Amino acid sequence: MSMPTADYLRFATVALRSYTTRTVLIVLAMALGVASVIALTALGEGARLYINNQFATLGTNLLIVLPGRSETTGMNPAAMMGETPRDLTLDDAEALLRSPYVRRIAPLMVGSVPISFSGREREAVVLGTTSEMQPIRRYTLAQGQFLEAGDASRSGSGCVIGSKLRDELFGPNNALGEWVRVGAWRFRVIGILAQQGQTLGMNTDEIIMIPVASAQALFNSPSLFRIFVEAKSHEVIDKTRAEVRSILTQRHQGEEDITVITQDAVLATFNKIIGALTLAIGGIAAISLIVAGILIMNVMLVAVTQRTAEIGLLKAVGAPGKQILQLFMVEALLLSLLGCVIGIIVGVVGTAILRGAFPDFPAQTPTWAYAMAVLTAVGTALLFSYIPSRRAAALNAVVALARH
Repeated sequence: MSMPTADYLRFATVALRSYTTRTVLIVLAMALGVASVIALTALGEGARLYINNQFATLGTNLLIVLPGRSETTGMNPAAMMGETPRDLTLDDAEALLRSPYVRRIAPLMVGSVPISFSGREREAVVLGTTSEMQPIRRYTLAQGQFLEAGDASRSGSGCVIGSKLRDELFGPNNALGEWVRVGAWRFRVIGILAQQGQTLGMNTDEIIMIPVASAQALFNSPSLFRIFVEAKSHEVIDKTRAEVRSILTQRHQGEEDITVITQDAVLATFNKIIGALTLAIGGIAAISLIVAGILIMNVMLVAVTQRTAEIGLLKAVGAPGKQILQLFMVEALLLSLLGCVIGIIVGVVGTAILRGAFPDFPAQTPTWAYAMAVLTAVGTALLFSYIPSRRAAALNAVVALARH
């Protein structure tokens, strides 16, 4: 005796309505599991997109030169011998302009000193650099101008400050042209950065930028923290990297004691790490769906006992065991699908609320997470409902009716 699909669905719907509390609890468990997968993977994907956006502010042709050589073992042999890596100097930075693949360079010094003006004082991060830092880092000015172009080895008195630092030191008053005290030195404010917030772990609204030679005098050190190098095109990134290594190795008496990293390499590393974390988080959330599947199995085992008369009656009118098995499986399928729909709605709404609360964080659920959530929910429901469904299909009609 065959049964139309519509009759399967009608039978399963009536059965689910007959046990409202049980149905609601199972659907709730499934919905929470699906919503967890969607929301948690949205956090992981949002972190990946956020980092990509942060690196996008650096341009696409960027290399960063660091002092010291990174070994594949993760340990610098020189450091084990008590030696420190050779410092990067301003002459090293300017030597890189000899390469035909280098468009511009920007040396960088970093330090922290008190900044004061008219009795107001606060600690601030000082960046010593050159005018080339603006196009390399794509800084936007709200007022004034950036550091003056010219000989990087010459000190200057101009400075550029972040928007928050400007508000804290000057309040509603005009800041351009005013002199601020930076440590033991005085600098005139010539520019104010547009509000940008956190970028690669540094709040650009709270920094002050001065000429690199002035920073060397301020910190009494010739050493550079980093050298930013912009290649002429993305196609010559590898050649530029090789040229930078070659030039600095020659300048350092044949010793390759620097590390050159590219934006693509850093992004690839971050994406791998965050991708693995996102999968792990999604997997942990999917465990709740497996728990929901076990709940379905336990509830359906009880349901088989409660519905022995119904099963016996079906068998008495000629329903084969396979059909009874399918009836119970359809019930499990409907439960899981209903839980998926509710869970997806809750997850999407939760992700939208997260984006609204943190507009700078691009929380976004990847497509594969939806598929994983639905497949896991449906798969566990069908898998764990198979045993009680087989038990129902194996019941003898006479015995089932006699139990009733």
